[in-house]
Amino acid sequence: MSYQTIEVRPITGALGAEIEGIDLSTELDNQTFDEVHRALLENLVIFFRDQDLKPDQQIAFARRFGDIHFHPFMKGLDDHPEILELIKEEADTRTFGAVWHTDQMFNPKPALATMLYAKEVPPAGGDTMYANMYMAYDALSDGMKEVAGKLKTFNVGDRMKSHGREARKDRYKGSKAMQAKVKDPGDDVVTEAVHPLVRTHPETGRKAIYLGNHSQHFDGMTEEESAPLLKFFAKHATQPEFVCRFRWKVGSLALWDNRCTQHYAVGDYDGERRRMHRITIAGDRPF
Repeated sequence: MSYQTIEVRPITGALGAEIEGIDLSTELDNQTFDEVHRALLENLVIFFRDQDLKPDQQIAFARRFGDIHFHPFMKGLDDHPEILELIKEEADTRTFGAVWHTDQMFNPKPALATMLYAKEVPPAGGDTMYANMYMAYDALSDGMKEVAGKLKTFNVGDRMKSHGREARKDRYKGSKAMQAKVKDPGDDVVTEAVHPLVRTHPETGRKAIYLGNHSQHFDGMTEEESAPLLKFFAKHATQPEFVCRFRWKVGSLALWDNRCTQHYAVGDYDGERRRMHRITIAGDRPF
């Protein structure tokens, strides 16, 4: 089907497309929004350039896709708690999200999508990479698909093995801005979850590998037993043929589907400042 109200320009053969002919600061009519939604489902991650958005306008656009998810470990802006401001200062030694992952995988109902808006970017570096998890699943042998279809992952939001069992407050000591945002989720918030390794997308019906750095081991297995297969799937899922890379500019906005992608924030801009506004859209239980 062709698009009538927007222009969709794919940026790689694997995933990703830039959307042109749209101003996100205005309320989209239903046809235009439906086409943006379809572009997201077809391309997995979509990008908008040269947007001038106030926080209320970014929030309004996000709410068209669903309810806002509030990060259990991180505080949002004081005036707009729906928005998590991600800042890396010139002296910071940590990069937020510099590992392959899918957002909120430790939640029993992980994030449907994530929206990231560039407020300040370095003159070079700071790109974000995305990987197509449909392609990762499709490329498996029939035998491995059968194995993967029986596996479930155990995922945690804090003290992850990939970070040496560090608590978040300790992990962000290299960034004063991010450390100041750390909060205690409270005893009533669940931050551990078991999910199928092969997830069926609730809107497209396609199967995708569902994996990220929050995955610690397979359910019912030890970490030692799980490690070889986890390593295989992690490497397989992010090979270059499945990946696109986005170069940020001020005013760029990315929207990606966490149900069928992983992403990675490239931390190659030490000594430069980067400031982004992130909104996460609530999802449902994977199956």
